[in-house]
Amino acid sequence: MSDLLVLCYHAVSERWPADLSITPANLAAQLDLLAARGFRGVTFTEAVLDRPAHKAVAITFDDAYRSVLELGEPILTRLGWPATVFVPTDFAGTERPLSWPGIDQWADGEFERELMPMSWEELARLAALGWEIGSHTRSHPRLTALDDSALEEELRRSKSDCEERLGRACDAIAYPYGDHDLRVAEAARRAGYRAAGTLPSRMNAEDPLRWPRIGIYYGDGLRRFRTKVSPLVRGLRASRAWEAADRVRANLRGRS
Repeated sequence: MSDLLVLCYHAVSERWPADLSITPANLAAQLDLLAARGFRGVTFTEAVLDRPAHKAVAITFDDAYRSVLELGEPILTRLGWPATVFVPTDFAGTERPLSWPGIDQWADGEFERELMPMSWEELARLAALGWEIGSHTRSHPRLTALDDSALEEELRRSKSDCEERLGRACDAIAYPYGDHDLRVAEAARRAGYRAAGTLPSRMNAEDPLRWPRIGIYYGDGLRRFRTKVSPLVRGLRASRAWEAADRVRANLRGRS
């Protein structure tokens, strides 16, 4: 099994119990474990396009929560690792909470502050530290549900937003919800992206524009994290047997 890991995180918080959040203590423990095993941090595009020969891990954060800068960046800086943030560009710098199906239930409550996005100035600060800033579209839609015109708008405009605001190339995108198909991947290619992150069940890495990431979530303590990143489990998830089992599980869910 490859010694390349690509992980997907979202927010970092001491208190927020959302599935998309992780505590700083858990994040630090997970990354320290990888460092102790000889892994070195790289950006997402470097991981996907350069395929480093050494043990490498690309830490990615979807949605550009401000907590990534406040609580995640110090952990990465201590290790001397870069990371990649994928930003939904309609929200960056607006000082309004992120809002789309899946996180809307946290608005107007105790944890609304956790939904605050980074500003472009804060994203530029991370870029100056060697972090990669990629696109997460403009408005965080399910891309497979869009018609061709709306799909192109989301992909091209978010790329140009990043490039104009940060003054550097935007080569990578993470598909919101991991939602994509061949049409979406081809549209991303036409829009000028060179690498794209997904969140599939099967971890076969073949196309740079459909690159699988391992999602790490609130309930992933160190024991579960070890299992998720183990070569054995990753090998199983890359197999056709896993794909067949997925189809069986989907059929069973459809009958329930």
